[in-house]
Amino acid sequence: MHFQMFIFGSAFYIIHLMKSNKQLSNIALIIGLLILLVTTGCQKQKEAISDPVKTTEEIVEKPSVKSIKEKLEKQGYQLFDYVDQETGDTTIMQQYFIAFLKRGPNRSQTKEVADSLQKLHLQHLGRMYKEGYADISGPFGDDGDIRGITIYNTPTQKMADSLANMDPMVKAGRLVIEIHPWWAAKGFPLR
Repeated sequence: MHFQMFIFGSAFYIIHLMKSNKQLSNIALIIGLLILLVTTGCQKQKEAISDPVKTTEEIVEKPSVKSIKEKLEKQGYQLFDYVDQETGDTTIMQQYFIAFLKRGPNRSQTKEVADSLQKLHLQHLGRMYKEGYADISGPFGDDGDIRGITIYNTPTQKMADSLANMDPMVKAGRLVIEIHPWWAAKGFPLR
């Protein structure tokens, strides 16, 4: 506030000098420009100082292997772990269930019905992913009997089978499900 009053006062003084003397008017103009630069520079500096506060991130500790295992075992998942000899890290292996979506006996639907079933099939798979039951799904690139897979992240094969059989394509007979237990490292991404 005081700084702004100084600026306004300086501006009026410069105008007064410019009216009274030509030589002083050039000096007053230079002083005015310097004041403008200083005030602009101060405002930018304030912005720069406030930015680090906005970008500060909260540090969150990763849960321990022990706590992850306890939580998963309490939920009924099958697990084991091992220590990587190179890194010394403990890797948790979890049992998942891989569902093979195979060509079904009823593939005589009209194009409209097949298209509608495909849309419902994709909605079902999206729901399974969103609710945390399926970790990955996708079709195969050939025209074989196995049309695709879904990897279910459930405690039991019975639960995975039940979820897979809720698929509208399976209910309509266009696909049948074949499920197998499958072990993978917990939390490892595809590459």
